[in-house]
Amino acid sequence: MVSAAEAALLRAKASQLREAMRRSEAVREESAAAVASVGGRMAAVDDAVRPAQARTSSASKVHDNVAKSLQAVQDVVRQFDLVREAESVILDGPSKGISAYLDAVDKLRGAEDFFTSKISCKAGDDVLRRVDELLPKAAAELETEFSRLLSKCSKPVELELLLNCLPSHSSSEDSAKGRLNAGAACSLPTLVEPRYLPLLSKLVQKSVELGHHKQFLRIYRDIRSSTLELTLKQLGVEYVKAEEVHNVQIESLNAKIAQWIQCLQIAVKLLFASERILCDQVFKGNHGSKDHCFAAVTSKSLLTLLSFGEAIAKSKSSPEKVFSLLDMFEATLEIQSEVEAVFAGDECSENRKSAISLVKCLAEATKKTLGDFKDNIAKEGPKSTTTDGDVHPVTSYVGNYIKFLFDYQSSLKLIFQESSNGDGTNSGLVSEFTGVVHALETNLDVKAKQYKDLALGNLFLMNNISYIVRSICSSKVKDLFDDDWVQRRRRIVQQHATQYKRVAWAKVLDCLSSQGLTSSVGSAIEGTLGSIGSYSGTTSTSVIKARFRSFNKQFEEVCQTQINWAVPDKELRDNLILTVAEILSPAYRSFLKRFGPLVENSHNASKYMKYTPEALEQELGNLFAKKSLQK
Repeated sequence: MVSAAEAALLRAKASQLREAMRRSEAVREESAAAVASVGGRMAAVDDAVRPAQARTSSASKVHDNVAKSLQAVQDVVRQFDLVREAESVILDGPSKGISAYLDAVDKLRGAEDFFTSKISCKAGDDVLRRVDELLPKAAAELETEFSRLLSKCSKPVELELLLNCLPSHSSSEDSAKGRLNAGAACSLPTLVEPRYLPLLSKLVQKSVELGHHKQFLRIYRDIRSSTLELTLKQLGVEYVKAEEVHNVQIESLNAKIAQWIQCLQIAVKLLFASERILCDQVFKGNHGSKDHCFAAVTSKSLLTLLSFGEAIAKSKSSPEKVFSLLDMFEATLEIQSEVEAVFAGDECSENRKSAISLVKCLAEATKKTLGDFKDNIAKEGPKSTTTDGDVHPVTSYVGNYIKFLFDYQSSLKLIFQESSNGDGTNSGLVSEFTGVVHALETNLDVKAKQYKDLALGNLFLMNNISYIVRSICSSKVKDLFDDDWVQRRRRIVQQHATQYKRVAWAKVLDCLSSQGLTSSVGSAIEGTLGSIGSYSGTTSTSVIKARFRSFNKQFEEVCQTQINWAVPDKELRDNLILTVAEILSPAYRSFLKRFGPLVENSHNASKYMKYTPEALEQELGNLFAKKSLQK
């Protein structure tokens, strides 16, 4: 720094220069007056005038040089004064006023520029050395002030404020899933009070001028990223690993997923979007820096947020999990446009990749879960059958599973589009749904073989395949299954019903056969399982009585057994009873008509002919009744 003695010497020299200029001005004026007095007289005095003119010109040049020198000295002295004023402010620090401190920095930088590019002198070198000492100190103080101010105005956003910024849910279902009304505008929260922004921006700009921009970027990144993390933590967002969700109950997990989906919406639509705006306002004009800084501020919070989705995708597979995966897939896919907009630019490419990576991860997990589900259905315990041939729990489960799955058909089309043949059909999706049903049918076939009673096994298959068809045809899922597929299953149901009748009622119908029997009437009666021919001779009454007793016994055993069997579909039950009656009732009437007269006049005839045709049909009406009454 220039000493006081040197400054005083400069001022004395400046005073002498001013006196010389004054005398030079007096000589110039005197010479000019002499020239003017003789200028219009005789040409003879020209020779005398020319020396005076020369002196006047010389004096003028001297005056100009002196003036320039004086101005230069004054400029130097002015810079000395400015540096001295700035030094005092810099040493005191910005506590007395940041505006004055910034002005002092500008004065130092002005003096630096002055002595670097305009004036070269020993005193200037001294000033430059002092300025070089003061500017780093000023930069450090500005860093501290920037950190203090940004910390002061950076507070986690309150949950209530964030919720007030959100649009309403479009439906109760979306509300349960934590999803927002698609397309509805959000009002962004204020992260930093507007009154602080001009000063923060000015401090950043000053950091660029001082070459300390990297330090300011680091400060901004550290403060804003930690504030953002605290806000997300208030929302319940923390880093999650796959093993942490393995043993969580599905109900609890679903609640966590709904909360996560809402946090995802809040983070992308509100917090990240607001951070982008704040970054633009603080680092305005510094495009490369602000993009880099925004990416750094949000990267950790984004990874923390996405970690839950990745943990769910990588956790242990279960059938119910597919719906959680699809909810998360839809939520992450829905915000991709916002992700692309908020994280635009090369600096944010990794953030975009992280978000799209989760979408792909959830899609793959969905595929795997459905694949595992099909395998598990096909292999589901074959010995776990129903005792009454009713619809198996796994059948009703799969039926409901398919209907619920269909609610996500738009997402499933995207996930399985690789399997599509590209002709605009949903072949990939259809294949998945029919694959699930085929796995169930495979398992049902194995289960049916576990029944010792073949009639019950056929009844079981009839009930279960009928349930599948009804379940599909009564919902929107039917759009994925063509008519041929449905008709084939209905024919299979009919085939099992026919097999049931043949196996269950064969012994009963055998009792009504006239084979080996003749009547006194001598007429031929058509039997159900074969023709009853004409016979000569008379059948003994005891043989007919035995046949009636055998019929009663077989009929009652079948009815007693099948009253506990189940045909849960009323229409199917009524039709099945009707077809049994259409076979049994005519056969019984014919047998009664032909052989009844042989025993009707005997002692205790009602013991053998226990049932009238009407009573027989009434008993048939009680088939499968126990389960129906319970329902």
